[in-house]
Amino acid sequence: MNRIAVVILNWNGCDMLRSFLPSVVRFSEADGAVVYVADNGSTDDSVEMLRKEFPSVQRIVMQENHGFADGYNLALKEVDAEYVVLLNSDVEATEHWLTPLVDYMDAHPEVAACQPKIRSWRQKEMFEYAGAAGGFIDCYGYPFCRGRMMGVVEVDRGQYDTILPIFWATGAALFIRQKDYKEVGGLDGRFFAHMEEIDLCWRLRARGRLLVCVPQSVVYHVGGATLKKENPRKTFLNFRNNLVMLYKNLPPEELVSVMRMRAILDYIAALSFVLKGQLSNALAVLRARRAYASIRSSFTECRNENLKKTSLAVIPERTKSSILAQFYLHGKKYFSQL
Repeated sequence: MNRIAVVILNWNGCDMLRSFLPSVVRFSEADGAVVYVADNGSTDDSVEMLRKEFPSVQRIVMQENHGFADGYNLALKEVDAEYVVLLNSDVEATEHWLTPLVDYMDAHPEVAACQPKIRSWRQKEMFEYAGAAGGFIDCYGYPFCRGRMMGVVEVDRGQYDTILPIFWATGAALFIRQKDYKEVGGLDGRFFAHMEEIDLCWRLRARGRLLVCVPQSVVYHVGGATLKKENPRKTFLNFRNNLVMLYKNLPPEELVSVMRMRAILDYIAALSFVLKGQLSNALAVLRARRAYASIRSSFTECRNENLKKTSLAVIPERTKSSILAQFYLHGKKYFSQL
């Protein structure tokens, strides 16, 4: 068994791998990790390029695109390691980036997973949208981060350099015990992509396991390399999967009231897209709600299992207030103001 395995899921990202894999290989292997690239049915030259240019990298080749969630589930069946890192292909690693993560996890067996501090590759003094310095979630299922509230991303001035418990660790650089990953069933492949890591973390946290951000480890993330922020497909997946995640994990006493409010908020979001001239995104929100309604019953068994295995009824890292109200009504644009 390997100690640490860094696993990058790739789909037609030959150029991306050429750009970012060198830093990952150099700094991960220096910290004693084995680097894997799991190819998700690419039709470009990714696999051949890896064979020729990165001979030390282990290759896992799948014949079709299984999406982010099942792509990782299938890949990790081929990996035998105590710790695995789910790392996006557009991440630049830094020297000894793995050391603070593994040292903390070794010293804290109650912690299932952690993440490094995520900075923007394009603006390296800034936090990066997808993870920043650790993720949280509000009462209606809206995620936010230390360093990123809604669309406002902060400059990293060291203000969030403390290690602390979080609700979710970003899928861009998720460091997790493989035992914990398997015990909760891994990522939900039905999500395909987006929100799947938050759903995974919710299951872990509800069962009493901790998640933390270790900001002494730093990586740089491009972000939006697969689907741009305004892409209707991404809008659809985010809204649909967020609703599914809520249904799977909400306590029984909150389910009806939260989902009623989410219906109102989703229609407001659709109207907002219309007013901004983004009709395709507005339609994506409506399609997401219809899709959720049609597939909800297929997640009932998972919901019952999650509730049965829940040992932490109230999760401290899930706020009792609405982040939308804090941001838009009370003008709180930064995590430190909450």
